[in-house]
Amino acid sequence: MKNKLLAGPYLLWMVVFTLIPLGIVVYYAFTDSMTGGFTLSNLAKIGIYLPIFFRSIGLAAIACVICLVIGYPVAYCIASVGETWRRFLSMLVMLPMCMSFLLRTLAWVALLEDTGILNHALSVLGIGPLPLVRNNGAVILGMVYNYLPYMITPLYTVILKIDPKLEEAAQDLGCSGAQVFRRVTLPLSIPGIVSGITMVFVPAVSTFYISQKLGGTGTVLIGDVIESQFKTAYNPNLGAALSLILMVMVLICVGVMNHFSSDDIGEEMMPL
Repeated sequence: MKNKLLAGPYLLWMVVFTLIPLGIVVYYAFTDSMTGGFTLSNLAKIGIYLPIFFRSIGLAAIACVICLVIGYPVAYCIASVGETWRRFLSMLVMLPMCMSFLLRTLAWVALLEDTGILNHALSVLGIGPLPLVRNNGAVILGMVYNYLPYMITPLYTVILKIDPKLEEAAQDLGCSGAQVFRRVTLPLSIPGIVSGITMVFVPAVSTFYISQKLGGTGTVLIGDVIESQFKTAYNPNLGAALSLILMVMVLICVGVMNHFSSDDIGEEMMPL
């Protein structure tokens, strides 16, 4: 009984801030903006926005891969050093998160725009200006910069918990450093990889501010469309329908990724 009472605030929080907002989204998605009656017309318009959905998923997936390629070595190095350096490096990873998300994105605009710092330096060298902004590459760069700590943190936590004795045992059995990493460290860090991909993919696929500031007319993402439905087009019903479809697609992607994360770590480890 005491445990149930302690869980009360959490359940109340989930109902007020998760279930009720989700119910409102579902209600608007299946109602007509004029009559308020039940309709499927909002969902029927999803086909128009499928290319934007796929573009958002594609750019978010590329950002996830880049974050993983950069984040895994960083997390591994942080977990391998002593306690003092570990705390210092962890602080450096999280330090940019103390700055406003908007300011971090605007800083990249100042760096990449045609009259920005980088193009000015390139012009002095006789190279620029180059089209560094208003393209897919700039959007991906903004995603990677803003969400990279979300990849490093779970990877660092999982790698730090790997028992060093397992790696020592693999070395005693004749494995080289690369074989120890491939057969022991990497399989045991798969839960961190999946968590990191999830934490990067979910905000990246639904972002809109990064694409607005660093992207152009050809880099409109589904987050931009949803925002415009609520702010410009004044059609919250269609915006809710797009949000609902995006939520379902994200849950499917996360479910597929979690399928590769086994609770039984022993099944993931390759025979030595």
